[in-house]
Amino acid sequence: MRQRIILLGSGGHAKVLLETLRRGGREIVGITDPARPPGSSWENVAVLGDDSVISRFAVDDVILVNGLGSLPRDSGLRAKLYNEFVAQKYRFDTVIDPYAIVASSVLCRAGAQVMAGAIIQAGTVIAENAIINSGAIVEHDCVIGCHAHVAPGAVLSGNVEVGNNVHIGTGAVIIQGIRIGAGSIVGAGSVVTRDIGVRQIVYPARARIQDIY
Repeated sequence: MRQRIILLGSGGHAKVLLETLRRGGREIVGITDPARPPGSSWENVAVLGDDSVISRFAVDDVILVNGLGSLPRDSGLRAKLYNEFVAQKYRFDTVIDPYAIVASSVLCRAGAQVMAGAIIQAGTVIAENAIINSGAIVEHDCVIGCHAHVAPGAVLSGNVEVGNNVHIGTGAVIIQGIRIGAGSIVGAGSVVTRDIGVRQIVYPARARIQDIY
């Protein structure tokens, strides 16, 4: 029997996760969000209160889903939230949308999230609390680090290694065999053809706009 879920957060990423969980027939106890009044409702789900209410539930009675998204240069709240509750012995569910294509040999660790339309090919490892977002393609034998975010529509060719806390922007393309160091940012629309070091930023080519005569 699968455990009941508490969803942390009620922003855009949480809303998408909620639809994924419902497609999978999961039972959702409620959400936590300090910005919403306890006892109210969000997307027809009960608001339990802020994150402190989770302590009312035994660690074996519920499983958590991290609804905080991840943006470039954010404060790391998603990773912080995950680590805090893991330290308290709570567990995070691995969420895979029914409309994602995930090869049987892919390893998705605790708290990893694979959203609708994503394709993940054979031999890939998705580490804890990482997001493979809508429509992203991760080819064979890639390694995606903890708390990393592969944004919608990004494409990773085979044998790409993505470090912890990396953000790969929407529509970015990473060619085969590339290594991206921890904490780095690959800007939306970038094409990466060489290794990226630790805590570096890859900027995409800037579009030039001119009038048509």
